[in-house]
Amino acid sequence: MRCMKVHVSKSEQMVNVLSFVQLLQRQAETLVWFLPLLLSLFIILFLRLHRVPSKKLNLPPSPPKLPFIGNLHQLGTLVHRSFRDLSKKYGPIMLLHLGHAPILVVSSPDIAHEILKTQDVKFANRPFTTTAKALMYGCTTISFAPYNEYYSQIKKISVQELLSMSRVQSFRYVREEEVDLMIEEIHRSSRLQVSVNLTEMLVNFANKFICRCALGDKIDTDGPKKLAHLAREASILLGAFSFEDLYPSLGWMDVITGLHGRLKRVSKDLDNYLEQVIEEHISSVKHDVDKMDFLDVLLKIQIDNKLSRENIKAIILDMFFAGTETVSTVIEWAMVELIRNPSAMMKAQEEVRRVVGRKSKVHDEDIPQMEYLKWVVKETLRLHVSAPFLIPRVSYTDTDVKGYHIPANTKVFVNVWAIHTDPEIWEDAEEFIPERFSRSTFDFKGQDYEFLPFGAGRRRCPGLSFGLALTEFVFANLLFSFDWELPGGAKIEELDMTECFGITVCKKEHFHLVPIPRFS
Repeated sequence: MRCMKVHVSKSEQMVNVLSFVQLLQRQAETLVWFLPLLLSLFIILFLRLHRVPSKKLNLPPSPPKLPFIGNLHQLGTLVHRSFRDLSKKYGPIMLLHLGHAPILVVSSPDIAHEILKTQDVKFANRPFTTTAKALMYGCTTISFAPYNEYYSQIKKISVQELLSMSRVQSFRYVREEEVDLMIEEIHRSSRLQVSVNLTEMLVNFANKFICRCALGDKIDTDGPKKLAHLAREASILLGAFSFEDLYPSLGWMDVITGLHGRLKRVSKDLDNYLEQVIEEHISSVKHDVDKMDFLDVLLKIQIDNKLSRENIKAIILDMFFAGTETVSTVIEWAMVELIRNPSAMMKAQEEVRRVVGRKSKVHDEDIPQMEYLKWVVKETLRLHVSAPFLIPRVSYTDTDVKGYHIPANTKVFVNVWAIHTDPEIWEDAEEFIPERFSRSTFDFKGQDYEFLPFGAGRRRCPGLSFGLALTEFVFANLLFSFDWELPGGAKIEELDMTECFGITVCKKEHFHLVPIPRFS
C-alpha cells in the first residue's frame, strides 16, 4: 500500500508546536525541569522556519576541511612550504581554516600588491594573539600594534628618532667595536685550530650589538646574555600553539597546557629587567648627545609624545626582537650559500679585499663599493627570507580581492617565500645565483612585489636601513679577514640545509666552519 504524502504548511506546523507546549504546561508539576529545553527547541524551530536565505558569498578557493580542526592536518612543520604546495593546487589566493580562524594565503605578486598597496588600509591591522598580548605589552609594539593613531605615533618616533640614517651612523663606533671583538674571538679559535660555531657566534654578536644600541654601554656584562635568554624564551612562545587563538571558547585549555603560566613568567621577567634598566638610565646623566642609546632618546621625548613607561618598554623590546634574529639569520644563510657555491665565495672575497686594499679591516665607507656583496645579500634574502609570511595582517572590514569576498577579521599571510621561489617569476628559482640582481632593479623598498624581504606599504619594516647596514658590515668583515672551510674534511654535498620554522626561518643545525686567517 503506497503511503500518502501530506503537505503541512508552516502555519500549521507552528500551531502543532504551540499545542504541544500547552499540553506540557498542563503537566508542569512533573516536567518543570524540562521546560527550558523545550523553550530552546521552540526558538530554534521558529528561527529555522522563518530564516531568510543568505546570499552565497564568492569566497576564495579552499581545500576540504575537517570538523573542528579545519585545515590544520594539511600543514607540516615548515608551514611556508605547506602553504606553497597547497597554493599550487588551489591557486595564489586561498582560504584556509586553522581551527575556527579563517586564514587568507596569498602567493603571487599581483595579489600581494592588492593587499599591501591598493587596499593597504583595509589590511593594515595585526592579529591580536594570546602570546603577543601577554609578551608585547598588550600588543603595543610597532610590529604588533593595531593600525591606529598610537601606531602612527610610535612608527614616526622609530623612523625619525631611533632608526634614521643619522642614528645608524651614530652607532658606528658600537658596530666597529663589536665586530673587532668577534673577529678577535675567531682568530683565537683559528690559533687553536678548532672550528667556530658560526650560528652561536652571530647570535651572540647581534645580541650584544642591539643591547648596546637599545640600552647603552653601562649595562652589566651579563645584561645581553640575560636579555637574549629571555628574548629566546619569548620568541619560542610567540610561535606557540594557543587554543584561544584557534578556538576562542577553549581558551581555558591554555591554562591546562601550561602556556598561560609560561607567558606570565616570561613577561614578568622581561618587564622586571627592562624596569631595572630604565631606573638606572633615569638616575644617570648622559652628557654625550652623539652617543645616546634608544632608551635615552625615548626617555628624552617621553613627555612631549605622551609615552607611558609600558610604551617605552614595548618599543625597546620590539627593537631587540626585530634586530637580533633577523641579522644573525641572514648572515648565517649567506655564509652557508657561499660555502655551497665556491665560485660565488671567490667573487665575493675578491671584491671585498680589492675594495679594502691595504687597510687592516673593512670600514663603513667601503661598503657602497661592494656591488657583488650586495647581490649576495639580496639573493640570500630571496632564497631564505627571514620572515616567510612577513607579519600577518588582518582585514578590519569586509572587502573584495580579485573578485573574491574577504570577510572582516580574516588573517592574511603573504607567502613571500613562495613568491621569491616561483619559477614563473625567477629563472632557476631554487638556485643561488647572485648575478641575477645585476640584471634587475629590485631593491628593498617594497616597490617590486616580486621581491619583498622587508614587506611593503604602511607596515613595511621601519628598521630596514639599520638592519642592512649592520648585515653588510659584519658580512664583509668575515669575508675580508678569513677564508672558510667545512670542518673534518666534510663535503659540500653533505651540508645539512634543513630549516627550522619560527619567528624567522633559520638553519635547524648549528653551522660550524673552520676559519683560516689571511694574516698571521
